[in-house]
Amino acid sequence: MSTKRCYYETLEVDRDADEGKLKAAFRKLAMKWHPDKNPGDATSEVKFKEINEAYEVLRDAEKRAAYDRYGHAAFEQGGMGGPHGFGAGFASSFSDIFEDLFGMAGQRRGTGRERGADLRYNMEITLEEAFQGKTAQIEIPVSVTCESCSGTGAKAGTKPKTCGMCGGAGRVRQAQGFFTLERTCPGCQGRGQMIEDPCPSCSGSGRVTRDRTLSVNIPQGVEDGTRIRLAGEGEAGVRGGPPGDLYIFLSLTPHEFFQRDGADLHCRVPISMITAALGGEFEVPTIEKGKTKVKIPAGTQSGRRFRIAAKGMPVLRSRQTGDMYVQVVVETPQNLTKKQQELLLEFEKLSSGETHPEAAGFFAKVKDFFGTRAT
Repeated sequence: MSTKRCYYETLEVDRDADEGKLKAAFRKLAMKWHPDKNPGDATSEVKFKEINEAYEVLRDAEKRAAYDRYGHAAFEQGGMGGPHGFGAGFASSFSDIFEDLFGMAGQRRGTGRERGADLRYNMEITLEEAFQGKTAQIEIPVSVTCESCSGTGAKAGTKPKTCGMCGGAGRVRQAQGFFTLERTCPGCQGRGQMIEDPCPSCSGSGRVTRDRTLSVNIPQGVEDGTRIRLAGEGEAGVRGGPPGDLYIFLSLTPHEFFQRDGADLHCRVPISMITAALGGEFEVPTIEKGKTKVKIPAGTQSGRRFRIAAKGMPVLRSRQTGDMYVQVVVETPQNLTKKQQELLLEFEKLSSGETHPEAAGFFAKVKDFFGTRAT
């Protein structure tokens, strides 16, 4: 009398369980007791073999009927081929959870259609173009669907045939002992189809290279490194597969006057020390090809910044606008004449600590510092 555990109890299902319940129970238990998930656990190996043996019998209508009538005796002494060989039937049952265990879902059958590659196009634009936005025309060489074969890769009047090695699955399985291995079909390279008479125009690839002119809309406010995606404008798919996408990467050329910081613009303006001392005003250009006045108060120091509101860059996909900052740099006179030197020396004699308070304060601290050290 057999001492084996009931197959229904092994799979934890009722005797009237349908195919769906059997499969669900098998997947759950197989994933729980799979040796790869329980390394070094001898118990899990035993249980995994038991549930595979039970499912191999109960999933087959003929074997299940024999088991329901005779129990384990139906398979003893070679009856019904026996469940212990784990040949082709085992490979089939194991494949039911192969995708769950090894992440192969969605790859059980090849179609021969492969998505086209994405393309990259680098485009340089000026700061003014980024401010205003523009529509640019670009010309790129891309792979497009072959018109002669409509992308099938087969010569006109013929069709691709199902791969005889994998039956169109694109992958083949091979039982090695207790495990089943799956790999890309070497006959069709995973496409599931074979082309016996390739199209002469595309050599069987289903694609040919053509120059294509595209219109690219560049919105206002784009920054350096902005990426624009044109869906479906990449390479054509292999043998009728969906096309890839085209990505436009923008880079801004350096500007002769402005430096950009997000939506704000910065510029440096040199002024004379007379203007800095007495005050004054000057005009600076703006990014929209206009100009604006900047008033300088008397006593302005080098490095001071002046903010001009809403004269910066537009914020991408927004109604906001950045500001413009003007930084003044006091320029020291050079190549002075003898008369100019004499006047500056006279000015220095007439100057006091009030005319250069920062310098006077600094050197006073220096004196105090060295005086303290001396004591």
